[in-house]
Amino acid sequence: MKIKAVIVDDELIAREVLRSYLTKYCPQVEILGEAENIKEAVPLIAEKQPELVFLDVEMPFGNAFDVLEATKDFSYETIFITAFSQYSLQALNKSASYYILKPIDIQELILAVNKVVESIEKKEELNRNKILLENLKLKPEKQQLILPTLQGFDVVKTEDIVRLQADGNFTQVYLTDGSKKMVCRFLKHFDDLLENPFVRVHRSHIINTSFVKSYHKSGTVMLADDTEIEVSGSFKDNFLKVFS
Repeated sequence: MKIKAVIVDDELIAREVLRSYLTKYCPQVEILGEAENIKEAVPLIAEKQPELVFLDVEMPFGNAFDVLEATKDFSYETIFITAFSQYSLQALNKSASYYILKPIDIQELILAVNKVVESIEKKEELNRNKILLENLKLKPEKQQLILPTLQGFDVVKTEDIVRLQADGNFTQVYLTDGSKKMVCRFLKHFDDLLENPFVRVHRSHIINTSFVKSYHKSGTVMLADDTEIEVSGSFKDNFLKVFS
């Protein structure tokens, strides 16, 4: 199966390296064209209508999200190429987007391409680009979060998450409607990803402080769903700061 793709990156050398890696290690990808900026990228995507776009996050005169906004009427998967940026990574992770950090690691590239191929073959009805764009316009507590599960994925609003609990290699996500989701991610993934009003209170627990009903000096917190969670000593100060 050949995946039709284009490359968008402002650096010639970066485009050449990526093209070379794809030719050698990802023969299922067919490169239809390249662009070095947003002005070139938008008509290229409109003309070629690729299934996959390799998209540099930071470019002069705009960024990857501007490209997504200008081409939101087209359906394609995206593999973002990015230098480390906590803001960008949080946004990409919340929408379960595929990304590779610069400098490009060949194994990471192969893994990302294989995931895209799998999504396309499954005809997965998940518009990561749309969710990413929507999240960028919203405050953190209003954003959506894609939760990969054993059965596929669930999309939830972060404001509907009451708490998260470590469960071996998985995380149990408890929601306001009383349901819970077993997610194929470690708790640390969410600790790095979720912002205020979420706070880690224990090595096994992250809570949404919007649902705190009471705190007891004995070291426990009661949530709106009547769940009692231990606040361990190493996380106590961070928890209390939220209410100071």
